[in-house]
Amino acid sequence: MAFNQEHFAQLIDEFTVNSEQLREIAADFRYDLRLGLKNPDESSLRMLKSYLGLPSGKETGEYLALDFGGTNLRVLRIKLMGEGKFEVLKKVAKPLKVEGVYDFIGADSTAEEMFDFIAELVDEAIDGDHEKKYLLGHTFSFPSEQTNLYNAKLIIWTKEFATPGVEGKVVNDLLKEALHRQGIDNVEPTAVINDTVAVLLAAAYKQPDIYIGSIYATGHNTCYLEPYAESGDAPMILNLESGGFMKLVPSRLDIEYDEASEKPGEQRLEKMVSGRYMGELFGMAMAELLEEKGQNYGFTSIDMSNIINEADKVAEIIKAKTGHDIAAEDVEKVQKLASTLVIRSARLVTASFVGIIWQQAGSGKAQKQHIAIDGSVYEKMPLAKENIMRALSELLGEEAAVIDTVLENGGSGLGAAIAAAMSQK
Repeated sequence: MAFNQEHFAQLIDEFTVNSEQLREIAADFRYDLRLGLKNPDESSLRMLKSYLGLPSGKETGEYLALDFGGTNLRVLRIKLMGEGKFEVLKKVAKPLKVEGVYDFIGADSTAEEMFDFIAELVDEAIDGDHEKKYLLGHTFSFPSEQTNLYNAKLIIWTKEFATPGVEGKVVNDLLKEALHRQGIDNVEPTAVINDTVAVLLAAAYKQPDIYIGSIYATGHNTCYLEPYAESGDAPMILNLESGGFMKLVPSRLDIEYDEASEKPGEQRLEKMVSGRYMGELFGMAMAELLEEKGQNYGFTSIDMSNIINEADKVAEIIKAKTGHDIAAEDVEKVQKLASTLVIRSARLVTASFVGIIWQQAGSGKAQKQHIAIDGSVYEKMPLAKENIMRALSELLGEEAAVIDTVLENGGSGLGAAIAAAMSQK
């Protein structure tokens, strides 16, 4: 079947963000930042304090890093050598749930069982050595309330976690108790950070001029070093939870998707830009073009990547997912639809970066910097990187020449080790 040309053009139009809209979003993001600095309750950005500035790059020593971001746990023993150099001496990884064997994330498990399991992994990472003293940094990627670097209290589990007895508790206290139960008193948890903060720390340890860290993957979030120029406070990294930014103009399909989602009215930016949702929006648009509105085909961002990259496979991918044969002249339209969604995503993410860059600059010029980004969409999705650079130029003009982006892989382990090192200052 052939697509309705008028309907196709309308969909492309709905998913396009022009220069004027882009500038407005960046300005609104900066406005929300400024509001949030005065009173986080009035902003759609959460402005969570990390209690850390940037590393000096001279941090040295052996540290433990616990990466607790989802069901797969990792504990790393990392040697920091300073000057951006480091070595992973040992890495232990295990899932918190294995079907039919054990499950530490379900409602039937307990906080003790979960943290005893983590303590066992820590023991493995230090090869059972209970003498040598280790500081442990902890990347914990769940909504937490923090009053200092050590003390992060889990507000609410997300990502299908339901372990009772952890919400409302300081996670490092639970870990400390579990380590003590197993006689591992030589390991001291000292720092808890968010995965976005870990990306910024890891990148800033390796090279200068890094003040923004972002995750652009299944989900999306950004943190930055707030200069506090007006108040004279020491600069501090703030985790924005920017996926929750609300001042956007969603398309008709964004609104439909949001209304049917688990948490309607939340995570507006994330639902318009991240890998998890892009495939779904693409599928909704395809269902309209194939006159099967409401049909869920299960497209993923990986399908979109393949569609954009390989014209000769498009018809095959569409057939496999939808059961429909598409007309040869519509192959290009399918590619255009996928591309339009990716370009919109990159542009919206960039608008949020520019809001931060304006905030950092105050009334001066944009400072020279590399924006550190981790994540599959940034790393692997065609059109993402170049459209970030294009949107930077569009919004910053000549000043964009001093700004670029760098990939920061595996920051959650290294960042946690650096946080542990910095906790001694």
